[in-house]
Amino acid sequence: MTPLTTSTSAAQPEALGIRQRLALFVLLTASFTLAVDFSILNVALPRIGAEVGFGLADLQWIATSFAVCAAGFTLFFGRLADLFGRRRQFLVGIALLGVASLVGGLAGEPWVLIVARVAQGIATAAVTPAALSLLTTSFPEGRLRDCALGLNGAIMAAGFTTGAVLGGLLTDLVSWRWAFFVNVIVAVVVLAIAPAVLRETRADERPRLDLVGAITVTLALAAAVFGLTQASEHSWADARSWGALTFAAVMVVAFVLTERVVRDPLVPLAVLRRRTTAWGNLAGVIAFATETSVVFLLTLYLQNVRGFSPLQAGLVFAVLGAGTVIGGLVAPRAIARIGATRAIVAGLVVQAAATLSLAFLDQFSGWLVVVLVGTFIGGVANLVAIVGFMVTATTGIRDQEQGLATGIATMSQQIGITVGTPVMSAIVAASAAVAAGVSAALVVNAAICVGAAVAVGLALRIRQSPRR
Repeated sequence: MTPLTTSTSAAQPEALGIRQRLALFVLLTASFTLAVDFSILNVALPRIGAEVGFGLADLQWIATSFAVCAAGFTLFFGRLADLFGRRRQFLVGIALLGVASLVGGLAGEPWVLIVARVAQGIATAAVTPAALSLLTTSFPEGRLRDCALGLNGAIMAAGFTTGAVLGGLLTDLVSWRWAFFVNVIVAVVVLAIAPAVLRETRADERPRLDLVGAITVTLALAAAVFGLTQASEHSWADARSWGALTFAAVMVVAFVLTERVVRDPLVPLAVLRRRTTAWGNLAGVIAFATETSVVFLLTLYLQNVRGFSPLQAGLVFAVLGAGTVIGGLVAPRAIARIGATRAIVAGLVVQAAATLSLAFLDQFSGWLVVVLVGTFIGGVANLVAIVGFMVTATTGIRDQEQGLATGIATMSQQIGITVGTPVMSAIVAASAAVAAGVSAALVVNAAICVGAAVAVGLALRIRQSPRR
């Protein structure tokens, strides 16, 4: 196999050479680091606030500023990677991540830390679609691409879980500042290896950049994520929440109208009209929203009902992390045997069953065993669905548009991560007791998984043949 080229027509050998393995190592390391960044600071927020000088009400901005930028700029950078070079954007993004993390680790004032988090979010938006499109353009549709996406999914899922555990350990044993400094070390290693093992890929033609489309979609995504995070922190009735979501809806309309009339649209509407793109990404939003919100709900249950410490609760989720890693490894085989659509449907159905078992923890004397088994099985199933979504969403897309396709997929992932918690939090808040609220939310969570499985199965008619 010619390493990291845009051609997918040539037959490729099954074995990977040293260069290809190093390229995979670089890309997967970057994916893992970016996933860790989403959760590594959560348990450290009180300590950060005390040392840097954040007020209690302002702590949310450490997470919100990162999430808004990471989601808001994703689609823009996904398309930019197609036009100006995925390798170049990957390297620049990793360098920005390293510099921003160094600034964040040394921050002594709140505004410096917020600026660092904004820069980390922008770096994440640049690196994630660039890394994914380097993966998808390096392997043809089929077994090798499925395996690469499976490994990427396993690594990213493990990163989300590892972030919570690692953040607690670093904060308790060393300093929260090492949650930033770890990124600096990773950035140096990646920048030392990546130039030698990654080949540049970009679209053959460079159309004019759709600036109006880029601005409107970035504002729409940023406002949507901001509104959802405000709903999570406060309530759906909060003016900041519904105001931001209303603005996001207006920007979406403006974006669609723009894409209809410009000569070189940022997102060709024909891509969004593809069934595999639309329904695959819907499955991705649901898969990420449901499983990340399960972590939120079980965190409430373990700490507020069972009296676990944050570190103890984080260690319980290590089992979930193991399940997601195994799911990422199992997914390519499942897709090869039953096809990507069936993998999504089966993954969501099994995830629903596992989630439903967690809704009745108070009825089991060995409730902790149920938590461990349920989260493990749910993690495996969730990753099968996620890899199925990634394969579906990037199948049939030209190499020239893989940055766009992976940008849309990354956007779906980040919206899913953001939307799940405020929805489930509202259900818990409507209940008189935490335990009853968590139980009700888990039932709703499982029902959403089943509904999504049915909808995706019917829309794609489960007629995809197994991958060879």
